[in-house]
Amino acid sequence: MEGIAENKGIALEIADLLDKHLGEDTIVLELGEASSWADYFIITTVRSNTHLSGLIKNLHLFFKEKKIVPLNSYRNIDFKGWALIDLGAIVVHLMDREKRDFYQLEKLWFKSEVLYHSSKSSKSRSSSMS
Repeated sequence: MEGIAENKGIALEIADLLDKHLGEDTIVLELGEASSWADYFIITTVRSNTHLSGLIKNLHLFFKEKKIVPLNSYRNIDFKGWALIDLGAIVVHLMDREKRDFYQLEKLWFKSEVLYHSSKSSKSRSSSMS
C-alpha cells in the first residue's frame, strides 16, 4: 500500500463496495494519532455466513484489481461472527450484529475521525419494513 492519501482513497472505495453489496452500518474511521500500526478501520455488519462469503469474494476481486495483497489469509475463514482483513494501513472488520454490538469498535476508537458512514443501517431497514 502506498501513501496516506492513496490509502484514504482505497479505504473509501472499500466502504463503497461494502455498501453496494449490502454491508450494513459501514463506517470508515481515520485512526490518526490513536494508532501507530494502522491508519484506517473499516467496519461493516454482515447478515449471515453467506453474506460474509459474498463480501469476501467481492473484496478479493477488488484487491486483485488494485494489486493489494492482504497481510493475512482471509479466504477460508471459519466465521464466528467476526472476520478481519489486514491490509497494513487499512484494517477491514466484517462483523455480525451481535459481535458489533458487543465490541463497539466505534466507541473504542472514539477519538478517531469518521470519514464515511453509510446511510444504510439494519435498524432503519427494520423500521421501514414494519
